[in-house]
Amino acid sequence: MHEPTSAASEEPAPAQGPTLFDWEFATDPYPAYAWLREHSPVHRTRLPSGVEAWLVTRYADARQALADQRLSKNPEHHAEPAHAKGKTGIPGERKAELMTHLLNIDPPDHTRLRRLVSKAFTPRRVAEFAPRVQELTDHLIDAFAGRGEADLIHEFAFPLPIYAICEMLGVPREDQDDFRDWAGMMIRHGGGPRGGVARSVKQMRAYLGELIHRKRDDLGNDLISDLIRASDHGDHLTEAEATAMAFILLFAGFETTVNLIGNGVHSLFMNPGERARLQASLAAGERDLLETGVEELLRYDGPVELATWRFATRPLVLGGQEIAVGDPVLVVLAAADRDPARFAEPDTLDLSRSDNQHLGYGHGIHYCLGAPLARLEGQTALATLLTRLPDLELAVPPADLRWRGGLIMRGLRTLPVRFTPRNI
Repeated sequence: MHEPTSAASEEPAPAQGPTLFDWEFATDPYPAYAWLREHSPVHRTRLPSGVEAWLVTRYADARQALADQRLSKNPEHHAEPAHAKGKTGIPGERKAELMTHLLNIDPPDHTRLRRLVSKAFTPRRVAEFAPRVQELTDHLIDAFAGRGEADLIHEFAFPLPIYAICEMLGVPREDQDDFRDWAGMMIRHGGGPRGGVARSVKQMRAYLGELIHRKRDDLGNDLISDLIRASDHGDHLTEAEATAMAFILLFAGFETTVNLIGNGVHSLFMNPGERARLQASLAAGERDLLETGVEELLRYDGPVELATWRFATRPLVLGGQEIAVGDPVLVVLAAADRDPARFAEPDTLDLSRSDNQHLGYGHGIHYCLGAPLARLEGQTALATLLTRLPDLELAVPPADLRWRGGLIMRGLRTLPVRFTPRNI
């Protein structure tokens, strides 16, 4: 457990703040975030890794920080020694030479690399992929529909985005189960064998490098082929950059959607009235409530709890606090999206909420590139589950559910459910 340090605010804060980063906090962090928003909105604390960082919890401060060019994404700007810098990203990415991706770089390199891949995630390109996402969704449900029970994380929410992003990248189907194994290790966040995450990152990096070499002789209609074409046409994309880009698209492209689906279903279980509204809307053939509903689920208990790391390159003042050069800053999206100064009744799930400029996918130049794909997967997954398995219910008491540890993402370890068995 880590006790937060006292930080100055507009009014003197009570001496004792909430305990952060223990298992009770992981289960329901929102009361602690409410305390921080009120008493210490830009709050310096020691993280479980030992790194000290500022937590930004109010919506207005969060939007400012996410778009502030004085806050760099490059971990080289961290004021700590090199060994501490390795604690601020994905385990193993530094040793695997996978640092040059969109989450770790600033303009102009960020602008150049984002432009090269942005066309793969346009609404039109994603819409063309929609039938395949529906096929994958139905195939996964078919596998457990006749049993009357399932773990929705491991059997549904996890494999769906893995297979979808693998297909977009151009990973052959016979290799996709390897990616599923590596990705499974990466989201355990300490729940697997020691060093397992770093080994999985290394294996994934080796595979992607080999795949890029193979595809040079057989380009297809996929994202890795597009990256190779861009490199070959003088857009200055090195092989290391192409490999790192493929890696981060896979990594960032699956875990957020796993948690969007898992957290979303959990939120509907905990709010049966809203779930009934959504099921009635789907039964009537309507989609408006589904679309606004997924946005509300992103705001209410979204997949990304804290935005990825930022480091001050110049002194700045944020929420009344002086941030020194080299200080890490973590924007707490989950806290900002429950800020009563921005959202009416923020702790209430309202699937028809219309004024909903949530920060679930970030803000500014680092706004999530894969948001259109994640929205498609989330909408398809929830609509299909609730339509095909209308009496779906939680198979264990809510208090028995366990949330994964980890700093950036928020998601369930398992989600056991039961329902009336359905023949395919």
